[in-house]
Order: sequence, then structure tokens, then C-alpha cells
Amino acid sequence: MRNRLILPAVKKSGEKANLTNNLNLIQMRNLFLIILAAFSLTSFSQIGQKNFIDQNYIEVSGKAEMEIIPNEIYLKIIIDEKDLKNKSSLDETEKLMIKKLKDIDIDVSKNLAIKDMVSNFRNYWIIGSTINAKKEYQLMVNNATTAGRVFQELEKIGISNISIEKIDHSDIQKFKNEVKINAIKAAKEKAGSLSDAIGQKIGKAIFIQEFNPFMHDTFQGKSAGMSNIVVRAYGHSGKSAAQPEPEIEFEKIKLEYSILARFELLP
Repeated sequence: MRNRLILPAVKKSGEKANLTNNLNLIQMRNLFLIILAAFSLTSFSQIGQKNFIDQNYIEVSGKAEMEIIPNEIYLKIIIDEKDLKNKSSLDETEKLMIKKLKDIDIDVSKNLAIKDMVSNFRNYWIIGSTINAKKEYQLMVNNATTAGRVFQELEKIGISNISIEKIDHSDIQKFKNEVKINAIKAAKEKAGSLSDAIGQKIGKAIFIQEFNPFMHDTFQGKSAGMSNIVVRAYGHSGKSAAQPEPEIEFEKIKLEYSILARFELLP
């Protein structure tokens, strides 16, 4: 009888001890997490105060610009049977166009592409009018002189619906990076001049922000025709004498970047 009374008592005592240990472990873990969180907040606060409150700095802006002569000029050429006035078919005019482009040393397999081909079938079925086909091409040339020759030679075969879609440069990204570098250099130079005026020096940059870049060209966002460029010695004289090649001037592509920078201000 004594054994039966003793065994349950020992079991309850062991369960109580295990429960006490588990509670202690939970309390210690919670205490550790609280200490860790408090330490992290304190460290973050100290870092923030060091960077933006306790540290002396000078804030300046730098600006740089660059103008680039485009070497990629995209022309839109449209051949419309309606404009040909039954003098030749669209296919015949296309062949003449390709020959003219080859004559002025344009690689048509590389630089000429068909963008669209349409015909007015809808009007034909509604009112029974004549079907007119139309083709649209995109031609890329590398300089203004070649663009002028394209205008001149294609007009001779009855193609006058030509416009300039856009201009670009093959190394535009490289030039953008150069302008950005010049802008931050200008900011540093300005900071150095201002700090020298008060007998102090600048240290390392602690903050750099790039403003929205500015890029301008004559044809950006629109299809521009001959009225957007300057053409000299262009037109037919009606004589057999060789005509002077047209001289075309494009407005240059303008790149502009602004940089905001903060530099350490040293005693």
C-alpha cells in the first residue's frame, strides 16, 4: 500500500519540475529577443544620426551638356499607286527605288525594311472604286548628305512622300555616361571652390542623386518632313548638267544631366 501511495507523488513532482524548466526557458528566450531588438534600434538610431545630423556636409548641384551629330537618320518612304498616276506600277517603282539607293552606295539589304503594305479593299467593295496599293518603308542612312541625296534621287522617279522619323547615334549610351560623369565632376569642383572660400576642405561623397535627364532632338516624338531641316542647292534645273549635291544640316542631339551631391565638410 505504501508503494502505491509513493509512486504517484514522485510522478507529479517530476511533471512540476519539467513545467518550471519550460517556463524558465520561455522567459529567457523572450528576454533575449527584447534585448536584441533594443540593441538593433539603438544601433540604427546611432547610424542615422551620424549620417544626417552629426556629420557636417556641403550640398551642391552639378550640370553638364553635350551636343552630338547624329549618325543614324531614319527616313520613312511611302510609295502610293495613287501618286504614281498610272505612269508605273508599285512594283516597278519599288525596283527603281532600290536601284537608285544602290547607286548612292546604300546597303538596301541591311538598311531598308518594309514597314507596312495596305490597299483600299474596303472602298472597292463599298463604292466600287479602283484598288490602290501603298507600301511604307523605313530607310536608315548615316549622315545628312546621304539623306539629302535620297530625297533628290527618289524625287526623280516620282517618290516625294518622304519624311524623317527620328535621328539617333550608335554610341548614344556612351555619350550619356560621359555627360553624367562630367556632371558629378562639376558638382565636386563647385563644392571644393565653396569650401575653400571658408577655409575648409571637402571629403568623400555621402549622397548622390541624379535628376531626370534631358534629351532633345529635332524629330523626337514626331515625324518630321523636309521643313524641319535646312537644304541648300536642292531642286531640278531642267538642264542636263550635273546638279550639286544637296547640303543638309540637322539640329544636333542635345544631352543634359544634373546631379545633386553631398560631400563631407572637413575642418
